[in-house]
Amino acid sequence: MAVVNLKDDERLDYLLAENLRIIQSPSVFAFSLDAVLLARFVYVPIQKGNIIDLCSGNGVIPLFLSARTKGKITGVEIQERLYDMAVRSIAYNTLEERIQMIHGDIKEVPKRLGQGKFDVVTCNPPYFPTPSKSEMNPNEHLAIARHEILCTLEDAVKASSQLVRQGGKVAFVHRPGRLMDIITVMRQYRIEPKRIQFVYPKQGKEANTLLIEGIKDGSPDLKILPPLFVYNEEGEYTAEIKKILYGDK
Repeated sequence: MAVVNLKDDERLDYLLAENLRIIQSPSVFAFSLDAVLLARFVYVPIQKGNIIDLCSGNGVIPLFLSARTKGKITGVEIQERLYDMAVRSIAYNTLEERIQMIHGDIKEVPKRLGQGKFDVVTCNPPYFPTPSKSEMNPNEHLAIARHEILCTLEDAVKASSQLVRQGGKVAFVHRPGRLMDIITVMRQYRIEPKRIQFVYPKQGKEANTLLIEGIKDGSPDLKILPPLFVYNEEGEYTAEIKKILYGDK
């Protein structure tokens, strides 16, 4: 492990199942369970391949994926502060040869890197339409991460479609309320939805997270996976979530 320089209110957190560390900040960015679930849900080739993660934040999904594949991973983040956190986390875990970060707009990345160059694309895009100024989070970093200020769902799907090769896989995490929007836009950009999984806070509650994976120019055949529950009746993580977060113990 390298030496890490923390800034302001940053802290170094563990990614327990992967035995990695990540730089987080309560006032700038800290990853949510959604990112963990997407990194576990998506198909990745184990030995080789090119993978790109859009809207990377502090690099959490590239770090998680590095434990699942020996392929090359690229992360893209538009916010310079978050990009900087990601670069320092990658260096701290000595993963520079396997993960590279790009500071830029996902809408420009296909021109920058070329089309059809990636086997897998992942994206945890902003979930919510841009609200009025009075409703928006005054923290710019959090507002951009949560709201479609710099990147809409269509921007994310279009860029993913351009970057992925024919037959390659694209996976998103989003809110169930946007399911029809996601399917419509994915098909518009030739990504055929193939796997969906709904995540529920606990038994008896409505789903609050949607995981969806599609194939570029794939044939229609959608599988709905078994539901994933985060908490049990005692308010503790379920066995499935514990395994995802902490590994086999």
